[in-house]
Amino acid sequence: MAQGLPLTYLEAGEANGGTPLLVIHGLFGSARNWQTLAKRFAEQRHVYALDLRNHGGSPWADSMSYPEMADDVLRFLDDRGFPRAAVVGHSMGGKTAMTLALKHPDRVERLVVADIAPVAYTHTHAPFVAAMKRANLEGCTRRSEVEAQLADAVPEAPLRSFLLQNLVMEQGKFHWRINLDAIGSSMADLIGFPDLGEARYTGPTLFIGGSRSDYVLPEFYPAIRDHFPTAQIEMMKNAGHWLHAERPEEFAAMVERFA
Repeated sequence: MAQGLPLTYLEAGEANGGTPLLVIHGLFGSARNWQTLAKRFAEQRHVYALDLRNHGGSPWADSMSYPEMADDVLRFLDDRGFPRAAVVGHSMGGKTAMTLALKHPDRVERLVVADIAPVAYTHTHAPFVAAMKRANLEGCTRRSEVEAQLADAVPEAPLRSFLLQNLVMEQGKFHWRINLDAIGSSMADLIGFPDLGEARYTGPTLFIGGSRSDYVLPEFYPAIRDHFPTAQIEMMKNAGHWLHAERPEEFAAMVERFA
């Protein structure tokens, strides 16, 4: 039995005895970001969209390395008696899915990785964490008041709206439902990728990159091939890092053809 944390999730579709599909969100995301796509995927599979640790409704923890988050997903499978699952992961969720597949290849039927590679990046989201922590939520009654405080650090309105999905009001007060302290202190782990030696996953694997994103570049292909020798790599035209949100129909069709 894995020693991971118990994750919260959204479920779609009916259990039919087939292999379930797990959907794993990226940094600052949650299962509910994938609700519409999960319902579509549920036409073919029993779907679980997970909240990773320190996100959504899942438990908080001081650390969030990829091996730890992969253990959380493994516990999810073990707790439900699922011998294996197909897994779709975006960004941080993609690295979590890759780590799960590399550490426990027998538990992953097939793998879809959305706009991320098994490499360390120089991108850091620390400024977003800092801006969210700086925001004074005391006395705020409208989301627009908090959004205004993020505007300088996060000039892109769609990105601000995405981050603000983590702002919730309870008992008349706003608070962040993600663990900003843990995310900030774990940023080096999150932009990196664990050293798993010569681990390989030889099951069916699809990497989907956004043509306007710099997360799946040709120079990363060797690292992809080293760990995932059967991987197909497809680029989605006119899509950035959040390709599943920008072009949901095209993304869903690509996943359905593969999974």
